[in-house]
Order: sequence, then C-alpha cells, then structure tokens
Amino acid sequence: MLTLTSPVETWAHRLPAGPKLAAVAGVTTGLFLLSSPWTLAGPALAALALYLSGGWVFARAGLRLLWPLWPFVLVVGLWHLWTADPVGGAVVLLRMFSAVALANFVTMTTRLSDMLAVMERLASPLSPVLPPRRLALAFALVIRSIPVMVERMDQIRQSWSARAPRRPRWRVLVPAVLAALDDADRVADALRARGGSG
Repeated sequence: MLTLTSPVETWAHRLPAGPKLAAVAGVTTGLFLLSSPWTLAGPALAALALYLSGGWVFARAGLRLLWPLWPFVLVVGLWHLWTADPVGGAVVLLRMFSAVALANFVTMTTRLSDMLAVMERLASPLSPVLPPRRLALAFALVIRSIPVMVERMDQIRQSWSARAPRRPRWRVLVPAVLAALDDADRVADALRARGGSG
C-alpha cells in the first residue's frame, strides 16, 4: 500500500509526532468555536501558508490530496444555496477545508511509525480491554488505505471515460465500494497468514 508521507523534506518533518497531532486536534476543536467566515478564513489561510512553507512541489502534492473533497463541497454549497444560507455554507466549508488540510499536512510530514507509537502510548490505558498494538494497526491501515482508494477511484473514472462519453458521477460508487471490500479481504488474508496483529 501507499503512504501519505511526503518524500519532500520540510522543516515540519523534524518536529515530533506527538505535539503535531496534539496541535491539529486542538486547532480542529477550536474551529467549531468560530462561527464567522471571516474568522474561519484565518485558519484556512494559515493551512495554505503551511503548505507553501514546504516549497511549491510539497504544496502542489498537499493540495492534490484535497481534491477528493469536491463532492462534499458541491453538496454542502448547493444545499446552503437552496436553503438561502450562504454564510452557513461558507462556515461549514471553511471548517472542513481547514481541518482536512491541517490533518493532511501533519500526515505528510510525519512518519507512520511515529504516529503509531503515539497511538500506542495513548491507547495503553485500554490495554485490559483492547491491545494498543491492535488499535494502532487499525489506525495504520486506515491511513495507508486512503491514497490507495483515491488512486482506485481515479482508475475507475478513467476506465469509464474510455468507454463512455458521459461523466461517470455516481456510477463509480458501486465499483469503488466493491474494490474497497476486495482490498479489505486481501489485507485480512495477509494478516491471518502472518498470525494476526500480534
């Protein structure tokens, strides 16, 4: 599977994983305390500045990861226009953009092994009920599956475009879900073959 970690080395790669994850959790929580598009524009611009601080190649890779948000942007935007609440729509979209952009930035600048170590430490109080390593493994699988699913959706869209003149739109959902289930079966088989999560 692929990883979201950027091969372009930036200043943020040298920061420890724990403070970065704590910062993105705190900022994301703080976004819901803001209710004005003008105040929410600040975190959105700060997220863009973080991407640009890593250079143009890094910024372009980070912004490309935000492209899968467009269906949500479309649905939220149309709904709030329909309900005559464009300010509310702008608030929702700015919160969503800032939260996802900051989470992507942290993921791109943090090794997966470092994030798993933080997850295991945080989950250690749950060890009598749920082994921390198992929870960290589930977290790792989710993180590593995201770019795989994005690439799979692109492949399905390209296959549709090669066979039909119309845009695929919602028609790619069923093959995408089936591909995700197939990938999940393969990962489960691989884990069983290696003795589980340990």
